[in-house]
Amino acid sequence: MTCWLNRQLNILDYTITSLLRRWWKNLSLIFIYSVLVFVIGSVMFFTRAMQREAKLILADAPDLVIQRLVAGRHDPIPLARAEKIRSIRGVSAVSPRLWGYYFDRINGANYTLQGADDRGLLPGDIDIGAGIARSRKIEAGDIFSLTDSNAIPQVFQVRKLFDAASDLLTVDLMIMPTEDFQSFFDFPADRATDFAVSVRNPREIATVAGKIVELFPDSRPIMKDEILRTYASIFDWRGGMMIVMVAMAVLAFVIFAWDRASGLSAAERHEIGILKSIGWDTGDVLSLKFWEGAVISLTAFLAGILAAYAHIFLMPAPFFSHALKGWAVLYPSFRLTPYVDFSQVAVLFILTVLPYLAATIVPSWLAASVDPDAAMRS
Repeated sequence: MTCWLNRQLNILDYTITSLLRRWWKNLSLIFIYSVLVFVIGSVMFFTRAMQREAKLILADAPDLVIQRLVAGRHDPIPLARAEKIRSIRGVSAVSPRLWGYYFDRINGANYTLQGADDRGLLPGDIDIGAGIARSRKIEAGDIFSLTDSNAIPQVFQVRKLFDAASDLLTVDLMIMPTEDFQSFFDFPADRATDFAVSVRNPREIATVAGKIVELFPDSRPIMKDEILRTYASIFDWRGGMMIVMVAMAVLAFVIFAWDRASGLSAAERHEIGILKSIGWDTGDVLSLKFWEGAVISLTAFLAGILAAYAHIFLMPAPFFSHALKGWAVLYPSFRLTPYVDFSQVAVLFILTVLPYLAATIVPSWLAASVDPDAAMRS
């Protein structure tokens, strides 16, 4: 065992020396290889991290969201239905919610307005997201003007700004007292935007949703699992679009690997012939080529993966974050929590490293099987 290990170490030492003799060629190869791993790895890291962020954010979401549909469109739901839904067996709480959208003609952005009475807001107060504050250049304590549904300007005082750390949720959010919300949108006092329903037993959520539909046929129950699946599908689709965009790079890599598999250069065949003539056997030659491929592929893979990790989790993914996050006038600025799915890394390793090793060893085995004198003459 010790003899075999020393032999492999000597072969590895010769491999590194051989690679350094052709350092420019190998360095350019590692660079191209690393860029391919970097792009695909960045898409994989970003997609999975965003899915995880969505899952964590929606962990506190209501078990059911009940909306009312009129002619297939979302319509305010009567508050009187809350008590009937609350009486359904298995329902622990029903909370009416008031929210809507506001288009700001000043910067062309859409805001989310929410009415709430549990935040200590006084009439005329408003809490706003950091993105709105940046776009409108306002701070806590400033006066903030909005135009209501009757085209009448309404003046609010900014009580506080949401923390920038919560930008993913609050970048375009404004919260005002319920009465101000109803007055601003001319919203009926006996209606809510939707109901947030809590169910005691998670396994009964679908059953409760079915009972609500039986009770109110024009209602649409949305379960938390459906929201999670929707977010996962969105990011999978966007990640797939990015993979399609780099398909040309992947194709170039496949062509390169095929070219390697088609045969060695004359210089490489000559080198193998010399090694065989001085006593190297076929196994030693294959070990040499294996270590050459392993050094190049592993170096490129590690460089690409580390660069992808830094690009996604240490920087705000500047190269293609907009394509994966989506588009908005008020763009949330946030850093993703580092999260690596090692099964995806393993798949990327198999798809990029193993084909290259095979494309290196197979033609080397064919060349090593030839008579040394014939290999040197060729």
